[in-house]
Amino acid sequence: MSDINRRRFYPIWSSRWQQGLILFLAGLLVMIGAISCSGESITSQSVAGDATVAQAPTTGAPADGSVGSTLDQILAAGKVRIAIPQDSPPFGSMGTDGQPQGYDVDVAKLLAEALEVEPELVPVTSKNRIPFLQSNKVDLVISSLGATPERAKSIFFSIPYAPFYQGLYSASGTAITSYEDLSGKTVGVTNGALEDLELTKRAPQDVDIKRFEDNSTTAAALLAGQVDAIATGNTIANALMTENPNKNIERKFVMQNSPCYIGVRRGDLDFLQWVNVFVAHKRLSGDLEELSMKWFGEPLDLPSF
Repeated sequence: MSDINRRRFYPIWSSRWQQGLILFLAGLLVMIGAISCSGESITSQSVAGDATVAQAPTTGAPADGSVGSTLDQILAAGKVRIAIPQDSPPFGSMGTDGQPQGYDVDVAKLLAEALEVEPELVPVTSKNRIPFLQSNKVDLVISSLGATPERAKSIFFSIPYAPFYQGLYSASGTAITSYEDLSGKTVGVTNGALEDLELTKRAPQDVDIKRFEDNSTTAAALLAGQVDAIATGNTIANALMTENPNKNIERKFVMQNSPCYIGVRRGDLDFLQWVNVFVAHKRLSGDLEELSMKWFGEPLDLPSF
């Protein structure tokens, strides 16, 4: 190629090459910007999506049994799972129709009604009622549950809702209002029971304490006139009075109060607060008084705390 032609060609080629390089670089920058914007958009959507999932309301109790929102879960699900006694009349037992019945059963139904949800009644024994609550098989326990410092390490307790106590029972014409009035009388008691220990500790020295092997024998002794009075639990006495109305047996005084409490999972403060309000409301309205007369044959007798 001649010098003249070479001088004519290179300027033209150089100019086109520079233009192409500029266009290539510009396109590359556009692509990088587009990719960056696209990646930022995906990241933002991912974060927003995670937030949506985290804020979504639950409709049932968590599988791991975590606590703190049981009340919200019950309201969302429209159902409350309540542990009730299956072998502790008159608190709870199976009726002749195969359905649960008793004081605790009626209280459970009242509670579900107050929540405006359906009740799912779960029969339990004394042994498994607390484990059922801890393992999230139920939302709360209404099963003649007594409160102790040891139990309070595992679950929370409501204010008392049901009477349970040891009392002194005799015929209506017997003048007994205190331990002192037992002086010179014969009192029957089940050997080794809590009421036996309490009576031995507090009764006057001249009381003749007759000890029997079981509750039914103790009750029979009163019916047969072998003793002037008996010391026993209120549920035993209730059955005795119901089955023998002509004997006019009545409670003379309470020896030791051991009321029952509703149990909720430890840490479930929002639900505990609601349960306490429910119990207080039903005590003031007279509903629990009515159930006490129905199942125990006695007025509701609960401590103020």
